[in-house]
Amino acid sequence: MSGLGVVHWDVLTVRHTSPRRLDVGLTLGPLGHGPGDPTFHRAADGSVWRTSLLRGGPVTQRFVPAGPHEVVVHLWGDGAREAAEALPVLLGEDDDAAGFVPPPQAAVAHRRAVGLRMVRSDRVLEALVPAVLEQRVQTVTAHRAWRWLVTRYGTPAPGPAPEGLRGGLRVVPDARAWTRVPVWDWHRAGVDPGRARTAVRCALVAPRLEEAAAMAPAEARARLEKVQGVGVWTSAEVAQRAFGDADAVSVGDFHLPAAVGWALTGERTDDDGMLRLLAPYAPHRHRVVRLLSLSGRARAPRRGPKLPIADYRAF
Repeated sequence: MSGLGVVHWDVLTVRHTSPRRLDVGLTLGPLGHGPGDPTFHRAADGSVWRTSLLRGGPVTQRFVPAGPHEVVVHLWGDGAREAAEALPVLLGEDDDAAGFVPPPQAAVAHRRAVGLRMVRSDRVLEALVPAVLEQRVQTVTAHRAWRWLVTRYGTPAPGPAPEGLRGGLRVVPDARAWTRVPVWDWHRAGVDPGRARTAVRCALVAPRLEEAAAMAPAEARARLEKVQGVGVWTSAEVAQRAFGDADAVSVGDFHLPAAVGWALTGERTDDDGMLRLLAPYAPHRHRVVRLLSLSGRARAPRRGPKLPIADYRAF
């Protein structure tokens, strides 16, 4: 449970105690988008920092592990109390893994990652824009674009900055700010016109998309996919982070089918083959993918030279 503390100056401190083991780093990890993400930071002292834009306003959160079942959370900003009340959901207390038995190839990772939960931010646009940026490009390119856009159009995070973090943390732009990014700045960020238009479309209907957090998984993803440019891969990436969906598989990923096939059978496969391999583990297919990744097995050997990184800023 999370006990709301008292506000001390501009900080709200909460101690969250879970009935199960809780690994804060593993659980919150998917919310970060690259090592330079200005909204997410892992500090040298083991704490995890993140920012978010809630209905009540921006918030900065610092998660300090305090034992296998506890984490102390410091919160700053107008959204601090709202974020404190949402901590159990964010940290996966509703993530039900009862009866889950991993494949043998992930059994060791499952034992070691006993505190892993499926994170649930309930913030759809915050998960959707970076997922759109990651469509059809190398991860490093998408992360660079996210960092550039949030640094330029986001706002300074409330509260202190993590020690040694140059530039401090930023809070993501709101929906209106995303719609006002000019064409030339999408270009300067390295985002092609197709992905830029998709991100703007999402921002224009953000209130309707945010409602998806309260829907059943299939209905929620269907609503996201009504936006032109948002397909099954993108909706799965959002479902994994915003909805805590332990079954959302990123179909259409360039590397994932081969990696899953290699991990489970020693052979590459395609999307259909990956879904057949994962079918026995529903409704925990994404959980299996995460465990395979943690195990180090999901790395199929390359068959050819690495693709060059396309720089759309040069076009």
